[in-house]
Amino acid sequence: MFRKVRELLELIRFSHTLFAMPFALLAAAMAWADGAKADPPIAFRWQDLVGLLACMVTARSGAMAFNRLADRKLDALNPRTADRHLVTGRLSPAAVWVFTILCSVGFVASTLLFLPNRWPIYASAPVLAFLFMYSYTKRFTVLSHFWLGAALMLAPMAAWVAIRAELAWAPVVLAGAVLLWVAGFDILYACQDVEFDRRMHLYSIPARLGVPAALQLAKLCHAGMVVVLAGLPMVFPWFGEIFYTGLLVIAALLAYEHALVRPDDLSRVNQAFFHVNAVIGLGLLAVGLADLWW
Repeated sequence: MFRKVRELLELIRFSHTLFAMPFALLAAAMAWADGAKADPPIAFRWQDLVGLLACMVTARSGAMAFNRLADRKLDALNPRTADRHLVTGRLSPAAVWVFTILCSVGFVASTLLFLPNRWPIYASAPVLAFLFMYSYTKRFTVLSHFWLGAALMLAPMAAWVAIRAELAWAPVVLAGAVLLWVAGFDILYACQDVEFDRRMHLYSIPARLGVPAALQLAKLCHAGMVVVLAGLPMVFPWFGEIFYTGLLVIAALLAYEHALVRPDDLSRVNQAFFHVNAVIGLGLLAVGLADLWW
């Protein structure tokens, strides 16, 4: 049983929950800080934090498991992914379907923790549908990278709505930065599969534009992320010098990420994709919390 659980966590790359989780937690901290001056004040509740963590884990896990199911035939044909669990038979499709359904049910159930706020319950099914739909976008649009970005940009907006039962400009701006960040690093990641995507008639920006142009577009996305984040204190004045200092570090990390990947050398894509981006997400959360505390 423990081996199957471990393999399921490996299948969905559970550690990559770090990509979206920091932005959801940062938006929640922003919502609580700003809510303290609301009328009536919005107090911190432990059940909201537990609900936020549970929703993030179950939604991301269910969507990732569904992605593996949707792509298992393509994964079998791609040398880079031919050793994945469903391809090699380490996990059966039935087991992954059960896991996907349990995560989906767990996600919907977790929204009950936000009661009396009913908006998370109402939005749970459409959010899941949007997340699951990403798995098919590469079959019909080169904008699949931005669909993934839009899927993760839901995290900060949903966290704010779950706590405040309303939307504001602050989480929307933060979500815009997430959209550009995710789209940029997904374009980088897709550069590994250019020839396979072309052969299988799959849509991706590197397959359509070529690797050099795709890398330039990824740079533009990440430059846009920095610009959008720089505007966040304009709609959320709680942030100041500490946030801007952290943003300079994030900009440097993004520059380092792009220095790792060249059109003629994609050997360090995984290092750029997994390691640097995890540091960026956690780093932004850290400086945001430090500025709120200060």
